Amino acid sequence: MKKLSIFAILIITTIILSSCDVNDSYYNDYTPPSPPSGIEVLNGDNRVDISWNRNRESDVAGYNVYYNYTYEGKYTLIGSTSGTYFADLGAENGIKTYYAVAAYDYNGNESELSYDVIYSTPRPEGFNQSIFDYIRFPNNSGYTFTTYSTVPYDDNETDFFFEIYQGTGYIRVYDDTDIQDMGMTSDIYDIPYAPLNGWNPNKEEIAQIGHTYVIWTYDNHFAKIRVKNITSDRIVFDWAFQLVEGEPQLKPVVKSGDRKLEKLQLAR
Repeated sequence: MKKLSIFAILIITTIILSSCDVNDSYYNDYTPPSPPSGIEVLNGDNRVDISWNRNRESDVAGYNVYYNYTYEGKYTLIGSTSGTYFADLGAENGIKTYYAVAAYDYNGNESELSYDVIYSTPRPEGFNQSIFDYIRFPNNSGYTFTTYSTVPYDDNETDFFFEIYQGTGYIRVYDDTDIQDMGMTSDIYDIPYAPLNGWNPNKEEIAQIGHTYVIWTYDNHFAKIRVKNITSDRIVFDWAFQLVEGEPQLKPVVKSGDRKLEKLQLAR
């Protein structure tokens, strides 16, 4: 049997030690991943859906999702996921909540919180609601967001009502309420914020299937309805209503910001 030379043994030993150094370096990694980016939230009814971009680091094991009721202060962990989506099913309608996401790797290193400044204010919503032409069906022609129900067109709580005039359907509001056609949309979630201006001075909009209309109610709340169908005597729509007075948010918009960790006392 041939014996290895001292030179060969030294080479093999060097290779083995180098290999151990690489593995030790990997398993003793103390470098956290970068903060997740592209955070987006979608308002729902007592829920908020949160998504973000996948981190590029190959050793990222998952993500922690945090919330707080103010931008600065103590953030609390909601839950974790290995994917890039999380649903906060404990969100409350009418409560503004800020969200942040942190990535963690297989060694337990956690990144800083995401830098995007995002919040969500969940609000009630409804689907396939019908109201009728107020000339023929006056008692079922109006709708109120106060009780999410059909009311007579001339009821004190009526936020809008429906009329068919010479074959054309109209969505009408009273003098203390405003309305604006936001154009064609794919669903009730498309319109993020109530507009700052552009309200129809005639207090009416032509009802068109697929269009979303924002309504500024007499008591300073914002709502939106999306027309799904129009017949010879009724209109069918989906709706969403913001409970917080004066809050124009109907679906959040992401803003960039500088999140300073010294101001965020994380609840790990």
